[in-house]
Amino acid sequence: MRLRQHGSPMNTPKRRLLDLIGAGPTYVAAGARITGDFEAPGALVMCGHVRGDGDVKGPLSLAETARWDGEVHAQSGVIAGTINGAIRVDGKIEIRASAVIHGAVTARTIAIAKGAIVEGEVTVTSGEPIVNFEEKRKR
Repeated sequence: MRLRQHGSPMNTPKRRLLDLIGAGPTYVAAGARITGDFEAPGALVMCGHVRGDGDVKGPLSLAETARWDGEVHAQSGVIAGTINGAIRVDGKIEIRASAVIHGAVTARTIAIAKGAIVEGEVTVTSGEPIVNFEEKRKR
């Protein structure tokens, strides 16, 4: 970032500040419904419902209130909601106790909390064992 007189970032052009705002995650609120294939250019915080396939170019956070009907691909993920379809993650996926997944799960590393429901084939691409854990955080 270029600094102008007196070294203050407040003197930088406003368009630069707006550029920084665009780098944040995409949020889909609880109660929102999306029908059709969905793409996110970076991180996605999903609290609503998607009916269609998804391609998330960053981390996916699927809240307890969220539901995804379709296949989804992400760079990494924390899943607390429901997925009806396969999920493929390039890195690590954490499946929280409240999660329900009806479909295949494929990721480099996988951690599954006690109480989570996964009905489908689970594949760890790194060859490491699946980590099982008990959530200590209150929901």
